[in-house]
This record gives sequence, structure tokens and C-alpha cells, in this order.
Amino acid sequence: MSRVGRAPIKLPKGVEVKVNGPVVSVKGPKGELLRTFHSDIEIKLEDGTLTCHRPSDNKPHRQLHGLTRALLNNMVTGVTDGFKKELQIVGVGFKVEAKKRGILLNVGYSHPVFVSMPGEVKADVTGPTTIVISGVDREMVGQVAATIRSVRKPEPYKGKGIMYTGEKIHRKAGKTGK
Repeated sequence: MSRVGRAPIKLPKGVEVKVNGPVVSVKGPKGELLRTFHSDIEIKLEDGTLTCHRPSDNKPHRQLHGLTRALLNNMVTGVTDGFKKELQIVGVGFKVEAKKRGILLNVGYSHPVFVSMPGEVKADVTGPTTIVISGVDREMVGQVAATIRSVRKPEPYKGKGIMYTGEKIHRKAGKTGK
């Protein structure tokens, strides 16, 4: 049996879960999430714990078992604590501004780049070169952070670009002259 899939998910106080076949909705202090899972995996809510059960030991069912449990755990964690990703901008003259529906990046192009935010994700500009992406849906937070990073990926020679906080950039040596 899957080590991830067989672990029960204990629901913290203030979290409501409704299971309607493959559709699960989780409501907590930070927000509400709704997701449809594969119909082969059975999701049960008993005494404040969520469990996932698979019908057989076939490879697709084993894969879905762990995936379903991990996604459910992310939903519960998201509505209680939320998720956040921090990005840093490195480069001379590179900066970020908060706008009404997104952020405006000046990262060395001839024009500023506007990145719009979906409704459930929030972007806080904590400094001229720091962005904090936060929300209840882990996938959306990660996707928005990856979209912002893709505007100007960090380059290996000088390390300029947009990177996650704590990310290590493998630096290359430049050309050597005679």
C-alpha cells in the first residue's frame, strides 16, 4: 500500500469538509477550495479524519492513491495556513511595482512587463526587488510564481534575473583572455 496514500489527514478545528462522491470541498478560515478527483479512489470522512482507499493494487490505482491524498492534504493546509512563495529580483535597475490587478516588472527590457494575478492569488511587493505570492491553492501560487520567474530567468554568468528566495544559481566562468 502507498505510504503517502494510507496516511490519514487529521482535520484541524475550523475546517469543514464535504465529500460528494469524487467532488470534495474544503472550507476553512482562509478560504474555500473545490476539487474533483478520480472516481476510482474512494474518499471517506470519519471522525474528523480524511482517508483514501483504492480498489486494487494496479499501478494506475497506486499512483492515484498517493496523488489524491497529497492533493487533499494541500487543500486542508491551504485553507488553514495558506501557501506563499518569495521571489527576488537581482540586477542593476531591475525593480517591481504593485498595481491594481497585478505587478509591473522592469527587468532590463525596453518596456515594462505587466503580470496579472488571478483572483485567488495575492502578490505583495515588500521592497523594490522582493515579491511575495500568497494564496490558498498551492498549484495556483506555484504557477503564478513560475510565470513571474519566466519573465526573466536568472542567467548563469552574472546571476541577474528573477529567482526564488534561497535558490542557488549555478554560475559559469566567463571567457578567459590571453
